[in-house]
Amino acid sequence: MKQVVQNYKSGELALLDVPVPGCKPNGVLVRSAYSLISTGTELMKVSEASMSMLGKARSRPDQVAKVMQSVATNGLTATYRKVNNRLDSYTPLGYSLCGVVEQVGAGIDDVAVGDLVACAGNEHALHAELNWVPKNLYARVPEGLAPRHAAFGTVGSIAMQGVRRGEPQLGDVALVIGLGLIGQLVVQLLAASGVRVVGVDPDPGRCELAERLGAAACGDPESTAVQNAVAELTDGHGVDQVYLAAGGGSNQPVELAARLSRDRGRVVDIGKCRLDLPWNAYYEKELDVRFSRSYGPGRYDPEYELEGRDYPIGYVRWTERRNLACFLDLAARGRIDVEPLVSHVADFDDAVETYQRLKDGDLKAVAVLFRYPDRAPRAVEAQAPEVTVPAVRRSEPAPAPTRSGKGPVRLAFVGAGNYATSMLLPHLAQREGVELSAVVTTTALSAANAQQKFGFAGATTDLDAVLGDPSVDAVFVVTRHSSHAELTRKALLAGKAVFVEKPLALTEDELADVLAAVKESGNDRLQVGFNRRFAPLLREGRKRFGPTTGPANLRYLVNAGRLDHGSWYLQQGTEGSRFAGEGGHFIDTASWLLAADPVSVYAVATPGNEDLQVVLRYPGGSTATISYVTTGPSGFPKETLDLVADGRALRLDDFVRASVYGGKRWVSSRLPQARDKGQRAELDAFLRAVRAGAPMPVPLESLVATTAATLAVRTSLAAGAPVTLAGAR
Repeated sequence: MKQVVQNYKSGELALLDVPVPGCKPNGVLVRSAYSLISTGTELMKVSEASMSMLGKARSRPDQVAKVMQSVATNGLTATYRKVNNRLDSYTPLGYSLCGVVEQVGAGIDDVAVGDLVACAGNEHALHAELNWVPKNLYARVPEGLAPRHAAFGTVGSIAMQGVRRGEPQLGDVALVIGLGLIGQLVVQLLAASGVRVVGVDPDPGRCELAERLGAAACGDPESTAVQNAVAELTDGHGVDQVYLAAGGGSNQPVELAARLSRDRGRVVDIGKCRLDLPWNAYYEKELDVRFSRSYGPGRYDPEYELEGRDYPIGYVRWTERRNLACFLDLAARGRIDVEPLVSHVADFDDAVETYQRLKDGDLKAVAVLFRYPDRAPRAVEAQAPEVTVPAVRRSEPAPAPTRSGKGPVRLAFVGAGNYATSMLLPHLAQREGVELSAVVTTTALSAANAQQKFGFAGATTDLDAVLGDPSVDAVFVVTRHSSHAELTRKALLAGKAVFVEKPLALTEDELADVLAAVKESGNDRLQVGFNRRFAPLLREGRKRFGPTTGPANLRYLVNAGRLDHGSWYLQQGTEGSRFAGEGGHFIDTASWLLAADPVSVYAVATPGNEDLQVVLRYPGGSTATISYVTTGPSGFPKETLDLVADGRALRLDDFVRASVYGGKRWVSSRLPQARDKGQRAELDAFLRAVRAGAPMPVPLESLVATTAATLAVRTSLAAGAPVTLAGAR
């Protein structure tokens, strides 16, 4: 299928061939009929992409701050690679469309194949022929509403949420500053609510359009006509609400809002304009400044948007989806008329040319629609949930596949997110003796990005086809945590060597399923991405430290830091706790240094946050204490480790420097900028094992022991007592 994309680094716009997205549960696959270009938001993004790196930095100071924090935590080289990877990737455009349901995912019963729906979301309602849309981001189109008009649903919801934040009442007078697409819709919604509206815009054509659509008067911000209209309609008191729907760097809108507002009026920011509030003017009138957050309650809440968890109507009357449905209803009943806003309709094949004309100013428009080829939907039944097959014991393990030393190792990736593209694939692309055969994702554009950047032979959303390909030697599972165990199980049963990024499993049942697949297939060729034991600096330190004869004590401080709001790591209901996701790294490192697997786990949590103290006991009396903290200072190193035994001490400082005390003292030279946490060496070891049919770099028993110990942390926290790991070696 085709999708409009942009490279944020170079500014290139393209109509790219990408795989069809998979139809996941709790959502539908929609074939686009019309999608709407937001001439404000999208053109701002297109313009930013054409800026220099300095210009991009000036336009997004919030992102610059994140980059500087990453440099302090991960080093300059890793941060540069991560930032460059994000910039030099195709990003999607679009967030408002109307289309026909082509496939219904499990758990969906409110629409059927062939239904017409309006869709929202800058990750789900893209300018693409097909989109997967979760339940709370689509609404059925009412009978009689044209698809081209229903495509306005998302921007209509943005305007509607802005109006709701202003709390207008019958007889109020409102000022709308900025009469672009959102401003025109705000004018109509206010007029439909019994509010008299004055509009402000420097474009006479937009002023005339707003008056035709219900505004009492409109004019240039500098004209006396606007001030006179406000004075006449309000008896000189000023307007009840001001809606800022303008963009740009001028401070004129907020200054005008203060002049024309009544005492204790409300100012609602809907667009993205400069907000240097003149203190005296806003203080003297005690103006109430409010922000309107996109489509409404539910926006940026992953449990609402991705998992379909609705808010009870008794507590949240108007959510994203309810706003969307309400706007569609108003348009269907003729209370809102979007047809006069349509300046141009372009065939989807002409998308790149259309954007360029808008950017260059050749096409003057309030709203532009893309029209997609008309195709009848394919009737596809929802896939039935899979039933776990009981384990079948094998008398002998399956032999490792024999390979010719001359042929390349053929790899497939399931998942192509940030970790895969910044930490794994750069070490594999263009490597001699390695062929990147296929990349599998549920999001079409991420597969296409990985294919374009790293040279995969194919990109698809069809996992079964890749697992059934006999030429694929190994599968990398680099998806979200909740899918690791199931994808690993499938790949093992397909006879593939598997590299799965941590964690291997989030529950004891998931771990049991993976082991059942090993028993059934006889295939134990599994590696979990515990890379720290492969870090060159740590390996050198361990070599210098030497073997231990008595009990050892290990202290590992992990300054994990706080996560950004909205991070999927915070979705504990589906993705497990943060420690369950990454704690295996630190347990594996401790076990490797102590050359044993833990026999008991005791965990204590700090009330009110995710700070943990995890004490691991090992055979022979050795112990390891892992302090996992999220409340530490951002400038402090992320990982520090001390190992003490037999009168010697090993210290690791954040993979930058290591030292050994006692006996012959050794201090490493400081690593130049980069922190090597072992990813490359780990991949080297895995590839050697796959190529030669040799044992995996880490024994399966060790991977299982680390995973079991990580899961035992949750059990210990719940019980408030140590947990014995039965059967531990």
